[in-house]
Amino acid sequence: MEQEEEMLVRSIYYGRIGSEATERLLERFGHDGSFLLRDSETVRGAYCLCVRKAPYVHTYRLVHSAGHWYVQGSGVTSQRFRTLEALIETYRRSQVAAMPSLTDPLDKTQLPNSMGQEFFYMELNSSTSAQ
Repeated sequence: MEQEEEMLVRSIYYGRIGSEATERLLERFGHDGSFLLRDSETVRGAYCLCVRKAPYVHTYRLVHSAGHWYVQGSGVTSQRFRTLEALIETYRRSQVAAMPSLTDPLDKTQLPNSMGQEFFYMELNSSTSAQ
């Protein structure tokens, strides 16, 4: 993740956690509309925007191409944005039929200490091993 990303993106970015850990996090600490950002497990350099809408966690791949970010596939209109922050804020403000409402960022700094430290540790390990 680039250093200039804004505070929202930094607070909801959980790094290299898997889909199962994401689901457990959103089920335990979130509610309908809670969302977080993680690294894609299958596409290098892409992120996943994960949104809880019980009983599921919906995942949308965010891809960077030609200097812009966009949501890949999933029936979401392919608008392009200069930053991840702009993409997320746009989808937060507008109701998109193909995407559950993004109402509540799951801020990792607001999690109980044990969970926050666990995911912080995972993020540090993944960033040092990936570079």
